[in-house]
Amino acid sequence: MIIVPVKDGENIERALKKFKRKFEKTGVVKELRKRQHFDKPSVLKRLKMEHAVYVQKLRDAEE
Repeated sequence: MIIVPVKDGENIERALKKFKRKFEKTGVVKELRKRQHFDKPSVLKRLKMEHAVYVQKLRDAEE
């Protein structure tokens, strides 16, 4: 459970912003979206490889 301490006189919007930030860091929404559909292991492997190639090209461009 996420607990956001609210100080006396603190704006409710600020407290809500703190809550949203903490909730985002937990990764609950990201995990939920990931579990909504199944990706085959071969597809995940291919995507991982494509990402690695992309990152390598970026690093080569910097040098």
